[in-house]
Amino acid sequence: MALIRWEPFREMDSLQREMNRLFESLSSTTQPDNGKPYIPPAEMTETPEEIHLKLEVPGMDAKDIDIQVSAEAIAISGERKSVSRTNGEGQKRSEFRYGAFRRVIPLPARVQNTNVNAEYKDGILHLTLPKHESEKTKVVKVNIG
Repeated sequence: MALIRWEPFREMDSLQREMNRLFESLSSTTQPDNGKPYIPPAEMTETPEEIHLKLEVPGMDAKDIDIQVSAEAIAISGERKSVSRTNGEGQKRSEFRYGAFRRVIPLPARVQNTNVNAEYKDGILHLTLPKHESEKTKVVKVNIG
């Protein structure tokens, strides 16, 4: 019977390579989001006269964004299209998210949906939503006891 020298670090390296291979196979290169829908992050600020909403939608054209405003909510939808270039060599890895999205954001006050101002610059959608006249002068009496 022959003696075999045991090298624990070689086995650890082998285990690490197998784990890396497993995680690479689980994270598909064609679908980096693992099936999760793309939801663009938003930031909302409110003043006494209007509501300002910013949405981060980089890599899109303004014509690909659809905005629908009601008095109580705003719905923003669009699609970020993938442009694939194949050079025939290597493997493509991407962490970008592509596909359609739809986000409905409830508003903290009623707005005049006919006077909304929208601007798209540097991948950020800026929306200015003027408040409804009744919301601007709204005074609430509070009773004690």
